[in-house]
Order: sequence, then C-alpha cells, then structure tokens
Amino acid sequence: MEIQGKIKMVGETQTFGSNGFRKREVVVTTEEQYPQHIMVEFVQDKCDLLNSFGAGQAVKISINLRGREWVNPQGETKYFNSIQGWRIESLQEEASAPGMPPVPPMDAFEPADDVNDEDHDDLPF
Repeated sequence: MEIQGKIKMVGETQTFGSNGFRKREVVVTTEEQYPQHIMVEFVQDKCDLLNSFGAGQAVKISINLRGREWVNPQGETKYFNSIQGWRIESLQEEASAPGMPPVPPMDAFEPADDVNDEDHDDLPF
C-alpha cells in the first residue's frame, strides 16, 4: 500500500528498552477534498530513511498495516493498529527528468514581432 501527500512533521528518532528498539514518526497530509493527517512510523534501520526529508515535501510512502493484541493486567484484551513505512520517495524528483532544464510557463513566451504573413511558405525544401 502507499500514501501520498505533503510532510507536515518529521519527528526525532526515539529509542526504547534495553534492546535498543528505534522508532521515528512522520506525519503526512493527504491532498484530497478532505485532507487527512496520517502518522506513519519507521522502525529500526528504516528510521534513517527520513534523514533527507522535511516539512512541506511531497512524498510517496510505501506502508504495511500492522495489528497486535495485548491483554492488560485486568485481563481485558485490547487491539492496536499501526502504519509502518518501509520506503519513502520524493514526488518532486518524478516531475522533472534528470539533466533536463525546467520548462518555462507558456506565458513566458512572447510572440515574434517580425513575422511576415507572406513568408509563411518559405520552407528550404
């Protein structure tokens, strides 16, 4: 599965327990009629994938949905869901091919003033 949107926030890496479990969260705001703020967590070595991303960037995140069961001390069973990211890509890079100059907007072009209507048929072949 994938989520697309703009990064709202990238959290710091958190470390838990004696085993050194690491987690880092990113919030992505979807760009649709009713935008959603989706928190995605990256764990262990995937935390470092967020190092080059910041607020305002348009991204596509590949995710897995995770669910787990937990029984509290009173014997009640609780269920928790999480969204784990395993890949993140910038969408700005897809917009332009590498090595190609940006295309100027159409209003940047001005019509030529020296065009003669009689010369429109002067092809050299």
